[in-house]
Amino acid sequence: MIHRIKRFKDKHPFLFIMAIALFIRMVAAIFSKGFGIYSDHFLVVEPAQSLVNGIDYHKILPWTPGNDGPTGHGFFYTGFHYLLFHMMQFFGLFDPQIKMFLIRGIHAFLSLMAISFCYRITSLIAERKTAYRVALLLAVYWFMPFVSVHNLAEVFSIPFIMYGTLIISRQELIRRNEEPGYHISSFMVAGFFLGLGFSVYFPTAIFTLGLFIALLAYRNWKGTLSSIAGFLMSVVIFQGGIDFIIWRMPFAEFYEYLGLFFKSKGVTNPDLFHTNLLIYLVLLIPPLSLMLVFGFIREWRRHFLLFFPILLYVMVMIVFSSRSAGVMLPIIPIFILLGLTGWDSYVSHSPFWKKNKKLHTFLWAGFWMINLPLLFVFSLSYPHKARVESMSHLKQYPGIESVWVKDSEAKDTRHLPVFYAGQWPDIAYIHNMKQLDSLLSLTKLETNPQPAFVFFYQKENLNERLENLRLHLPELVEETHFKPSFMTRVLHIITRRHENEYIFIYRNQAVIPQKAGQ
Repeated sequence: MIHRIKRFKDKHPFLFIMAIALFIRMVAAIFSKGFGIYSDHFLVVEPAQSLVNGIDYHKILPWTPGNDGPTGHGFFYTGFHYLLFHMMQFFGLFDPQIKMFLIRGIHAFLSLMAISFCYRITSLIAERKTAYRVALLLAVYWFMPFVSVHNLAEVFSIPFIMYGTLIISRQELIRRNEEPGYHISSFMVAGFFLGLGFSVYFPTAIFTLGLFIALLAYRNWKGTLSSIAGFLMSVVIFQGGIDFIIWRMPFAEFYEYLGLFFKSKGVTNPDLFHTNLLIYLVLLIPPLSLMLVFGFIREWRRHFLLFFPILLYVMVMIVFSSRSAGVMLPIIPIFILLGLTGWDSYVSHSPFWKKNKKLHTFLWAGFWMINLPLLFVFSLSYPHKARVESMSHLKQYPGIESVWVKDSEAKDTRHLPVFYAGQWPDIAYIHNMKQLDSLLSLTKLETNPQPAFVFFYQKENLNERLENLRLHLPELVEETHFKPSFMTRVLHIITRRHENEYIFIYRNQAVIPQKAGQ
């Protein structure tokens, strides 16, 4: 068996790498349930499923009472999930966990396209062995399978912008070498896919602008204009058109995003983005991350078409500093391919590294010794497990109208993913006595129903908090509790900043007299 695998690897190295990438991503799709960050779930999955159910739970549509207007997040990616959920329910799939497994699987397959496109771009500008290494890095970098299977618009946009970049890179190379196969129409196709990337995640427009400027620097006027035409065609259809249907105003969400983007200048911590850059240097694992930075900068002139869009992207994000480190994810694959291309070129021509091949091997060995354990842990991780499992528990109780969440210790609201409950109860988050008194008064006036369940975050002072609430809801009984995932507990031990989440569920017997199954 091992001999067959080795023979397949030697005969089909790229397919071997893609098989590894697929295997790891499918492992992540199976085991890495839950969601990573707020936008991962609450801006994509939940709005899409609630609309399928005929309920605008998050009030994202203008005709829903309580809607406050555009939020700066396009409907394209959410609409993609809306169609997928509709299709799943047409085929009789209603279980939220099964739906999300299929969604993660679809994202896993799409992420393979990004690896393929990166490999093909690298093959245009470097030796084949460098292209293989780029593909391998993207396949097994410890965080890539994790982010690839979750609902991150930043990552979902990558295949679109990579494909557009591949077409432009190939056509520009053909033009400069005066080879056959040059087509102006190909630039239009490239622009169209870059426009799709923009419709998924607005900041990719900065990268696209950088590509167009770089094309102009190469004096490819026709290619630039054709790319712009394809880009505009795409965004008018998939961004302006959708917004016009919903808001009666084209690009309403993008205008809102621009307003928020420009307001961020001078408002956020000016050192925050620099901190995010340092975070990425750590995430990419030094010394390899430093090697990639060196290679990226070293041959900037030779690969200006790919270098400048990334430089522009980083510079804009430094000026308009972003609170989200995830904003860098769309450019990471191209940064890796440029960085490794430049580093390999440097090593192959450096007398020092020719004399110190063992040192170079040692540096790579150190990277793999750190990367592989992290890859294993994160591909099996279950972020926000307690929240997801708590809401999944409520599937046993159809018709729930109200749930209260007692979370007095949190600085920010720790939202529960209602999607997993298979129904859409009202969730009231209680952070202080004033909020509790307001809810209790409404309940006594019968304006609001009593909660069917009360969720308590964390173990600290649980009995005291429970007894205080029992003064008003005397029929609360313990239902169950959920712990954070193993990875979350490990991160909490290591960093002390990554908070564990324990959730204790109490059932209100006044609403639900018996436990499910009894």
